[in-house]
Amino acid sequence: MSNPAPGALETVRAFVNTRDTDDDIELLSAPDELVAWLGEHQLLGDERDLHATAADLRRAIELREALRAHLLSHHHEPLRDGAAAVLDAASRRARLTVRFAGGDEIVLEPESGGVDGALGRLLAIIADAIAEGSWQRLKACPADTCQWAFYDASRNRSAVWCDMRVCGNRAKVRGFRERTRGGDQPG
Repeated sequence: MSNPAPGALETVRAFVNTRDTDDDIELLSAPDELVAWLGEHQLLGDERDLHATAADLRRAIELREALRAHLLSHHHEPLRDGAAAVLDAASRRARLTVRFAGGDEIVLEPESGGVDGALGRLLAIIADAIAEGSWQRLKACPADTCQWAFYDASRNRSAVWCDMRVCGNRAKVRGFRERTRGGDQPG
C-alpha cells in the first residue's frame, strides 16, 4: 500500500506500521509478540532467550507512537509535545554509544541488551538516516483513520498520503463535500 523505505530505514517504517489504525490491528499486543517482531527484524543482536515484560511492551509502544508523531511532523507540522523526550529516554535506556569501526567509519550501537538495546538499534538506524538525509522522507499519512508510515520517493519530497488512490482520494472527496455543503447554506 505504501512505498518501502530504503535499506535499514525500512525496519523503522515497519515498526511504526505494527499498528494498523484503519483495520484496527495491533501486532504488538503482548510482550512475546514484541520479542518475536524484534527477532524477525534482526534487532536483538546475539540474544536468543529474551523475555520481555509488560513494561518493555509499554515503552516500545510509547516509542512507536513518538516515532509516528515525528513522521507526521515531516509534513511541516509541529511535533507533538513530549515526542522528542520519548526518543531521548529510549536512547538513554539503550546507552547508545559511538564506536569507531576503522578508518573514519563510526557506528552508533547500544550498550544495553534486551528490549532497550533492540529499540536502541532502531534509534541508531534513525541517526544514520538523519545523517544521510533520508529521515525527512519517512512520513506518516495525515489521515486520522490511517497514519500509515511511508517513504516519500517523490522528486520534490511533497508526497502527503500513503496512497493517493485511497487516503488522498478520501481527502479530496471529503473536501469536495465540505465545499459543496458550504455553498448550499442560506446566506
